[in-house]
Amino acid sequence: MKNETKMLESLSLFQDIDKQEEQEQDTWKKSIPAQVFLNHFFGMHYHIQHAENAYDLDIMPQFINYKPALPTATIEEVKKLLLNCWSTEYALRSTAELGNEQYLRNALHWTFPQAYYSVLFGLRAFLSTFGIVQNNNERIKRETGMLVVKGYYPFPIAYYASGTYDSFIVHRLPLAARKPGLQLATESMEAQAQVGQFLRTTRKLYARAIRQQMQSNPQTALRNKKGEILDKFTVQHWQKINWRLGYTTYFDLLERLRISTRHREIERFVEAEIDFSLFHQCLLEIVSYLNLIHESYIAKAVGLETYEMIVNQLPDYISKGFVKDRLTQKIEPLLKKTEKSQIQHAA
Repeated sequence: MKNETKMLESLSLFQDIDKQEEQEQDTWKKSIPAQVFLNHFFGMHYHIQHAENAYDLDIMPQFINYKPALPTATIEEVKKLLLNCWSTEYALRSTAELGNEQYLRNALHWTFPQAYYSVLFGLRAFLSTFGIVQNNNERIKRETGMLVVKGYYPFPIAYYASGTYDSFIVHRLPLAARKPGLQLATESMEAQAQVGQFLRTTRKLYARAIRQQMQSNPQTALRNKKGEILDKFTVQHWQKINWRLGYTTYFDLLERLRISTRHREIERFVEAEIDFSLFHQCLLEIVSYLNLIHESYIAKAVGLETYEMIVNQLPDYISKGFVKDRLTQKIEPLLKKTEKSQIQHAA
């Protein structure tokens, strides 16, 4: 009887262990999409942090030669957009600095859109210096794609994807062709693989969204020889909508944050078992880098003296923090170095 009791207790113990392992396995499987998303953004972050010349805009012809004549109205528009950019980045930074793991988990509901909108406002300010005053998302994406292709961005963020459905080409990421793993990048090859995959999947999703939009409208839908609306696309059909895709760039990748929130996909991230502190760190550093690039162009366009005046007029909680630090530590030395190089080159 005692042996039977021990056997039953042992059996119950093993059942409990098996059940726990099964639950852990289920949790891990449910966490895979969120982990992949984190891996992609960590790949972007790693690629920036480990790239040479990441901040050396002074060696880039497009930056060196950038000196548009801006009317007062444009400068006022730039100031307004920068304030929105910096206020949103401030909110993102505050969240990242405050929370523990559980707080940061639930904070994704607002930090995802904060990361996207901070970059969006900074990008719109940058585009305004070209005379492109836009709040239409599709137009902004198209204009951004052209700037990336034309070489306005430094190497760590200059990649883009082109091509038709299932025939996508990733540019300026020489190691992007390999299939990425489920682990965080620890070397450049894996980081580029993660970013390359992110570009391809994002472009594929965007192509599908365009097809859905077209085919749901009888006036724009592609039809077969019988006049029936197509429900399946061939290579030739995909080619007909390729012009609407433009180029897929860093901005499309960041837009995935907004789409994830809007489509309630955010819930699967909140419920996943991933490193939320790392996720916030990656987002914040990507946002900070992109905002710095745009701010550098804007400062060069308006002139350092005017840019300093814009910063000094900000509320104290922004002007005496990260914005001032970027100005004094990065932008001011960059502009002075660029000016010195131009003088030497002219001589």
